[in-house]
Amino acid sequence: MKKLVNDPRAVVGEMLEGLVSLHPGLALLEGEHVILRSDIPPEPAARPVAILSGGGSGHEPAHAGYVGPGMLHAAVAGDVFTSPSTDAVLAALRAVSGPAGALLVVKNYTGDRLNFGLAAELARAEGIPVEVVVVADDVALRDTVEPARRRGLAGTIWVHKVAGAASAAGASLAEVAREAAEAAAQLGTMGVGLGACTVPAAGRPGFTLGEDEMELGLGIHGEQGVRRVPLQPADALVDTLLSTILADRQWGPGERVALLVNGLGGTPAQELAIIARRALAFLHARGLRVERAWSGAFLTALEMPGCSLSLMKVDDARLARLDAPASAPAWPGNGRIAPPVRRASSASPPQADASVARTPGMERVSEALLAVAQALDAAEARLTELDAAAGDGDLGLSLARGAAAIRALPETAWTSPARALTAVGEALRRSIGGSSGPFYATALLRAARQLEDAPASARAWAEAFRAGVAAVAELGGARPGDRTMLDALHPAAEAFAHALAQGEPPALAWARALQAAREGTEATRHMTPRLGRASYLGTRALGVPDAGAEGVCVWLAALTPFIR
Repeated sequence: MKKLVNDPRAVVGEMLEGLVSLHPGLALLEGEHVILRSDIPPEPAARPVAILSGGGSGHEPAHAGYVGPGMLHAAVAGDVFTSPSTDAVLAALRAVSGPAGALLVVKNYTGDRLNFGLAAELARAEGIPVEVVVVADDVALRDTVEPARRRGLAGTIWVHKVAGAASAAGASLAEVAREAAEAAAQLGTMGVGLGACTVPAAGRPGFTLGEDEMELGLGIHGEQGVRRVPLQPADALVDTLLSTILADRQWGPGERVALLVNGLGGTPAQELAIIARRALAFLHARGLRVERAWSGAFLTALEMPGCSLSLMKVDDARLARLDAPASAPAWPGNGRIAPPVRRASSASPPQADASVARTPGMERVSEALLAVAQALDAAEARLTELDAAAGDGDLGLSLARGAAAIRALPETAWTSPARALTAVGEALRRSIGGSSGPFYATALLRAARQLEDAPASARAWAEAFRAGVAAVAELGGARPGDRTMLDALHPAAEAFAHALAQGEPPALAWARALQAAREGTEATRHMTPRLGRASYLGTRALGVPDAGAEGVCVWLAALTPFIR
């Protein structure tokens, strides 16, 4: 695993220096891995109840990212996945606490409990009032350990917020501790990992997962989960996680909850949004009221792919704490949600006239295009592999979507060659993103216009083919030799038209067209790309055929049995 670090032993210090440099509201305690608010009053008597937390590093943006007005006054950072020392916690307590006292929010791990707990005792001996609230929200361990021994996970962030808001409102230490403890008692979290993370000092992943496996119920320190299970679709996974939380907490219809969708460090926002979508639908379907919801990376495990879901039971008072102002760098805002708004599209495609008579031979045209759809589905993996080698890897999926759109066309699309090509072009325009959709739609629409007044002959189809290829060249500005789909399209169209002009039967002429396309596609292996994403790779794209040209060969071959 490659990492952008200098020295594994200096990771934490350099990270904290960078964070302080980016956020003027933060300060670094001299000689310690402790982040403080820069506005701490110099006179202890002027300080409110201080809220402190921390733990091992590697969970960024926790914990330093939650230092700021309305949340933590200080965060203590240990080495990666290692509890900070007692002395570091004690130094933080001295730096931010006064007669009003301090609350330590501690995740339920042995090292954290020992070091934060001993620091609290030492601070009390110095006259600093200190309370400790331990967060143990991991419901995955419900059948393994007693509740008091569960791990602290992402729900801890909410405890930071509730305690920080109570302190900012002027509550006493006893009141702050009570609210924080009550919030911690109303939490449930469960996580899933799709792969391991790599601790910088170790240099290798903590465990290995198969391509079709995931770890269910894992913590935040790169460890394995409660059990290894087959990979599941996102919706099924969300149902499993939330069902476990609700069963453990015994929450049902009518309960008011907050939702936290937390990425573990290697999960894109795209996937977290898919998870959030299902989580909200799941909870609403079971009669729970989701009052607030957040999605993002809040408490991670380095670069681990995966997520956790947290629920917290709320009432008006706790919602007020969640909604209170906070300007810590990583706090995402108030989490208010509203019912989704869907607006009708202002444009809809024209409807075909069902009364128009079908041109003879159109049964074969519809069968041919449905065969193309089947071939594109079968080639999805191959086209994805080729496109990933020199592009963005989306061609296989894009053309598979186009195939589904072809199959979904109504019977009224198959009344004439021109209408069929127009309908397919419109369907591909709407269903295929990226560059393939516009190229294929333009080609088909141009070919359809070419066929409108022409007799249904092989030569008419050949001229329509050439017109469509010309449209692709005009739209994209490419020429044969640029390593694009034109390197298959152009020689195929020319070979088909030329063979027909020489008097060869359509089937043989089409065979020559397919052969020309395959030769053109093979030639792209040795072409330096000049257009598209592949052009960014230059000579690194050599040795692999162009995916777009290969896609052309797929549908040309699928049409072969229908050309007579």
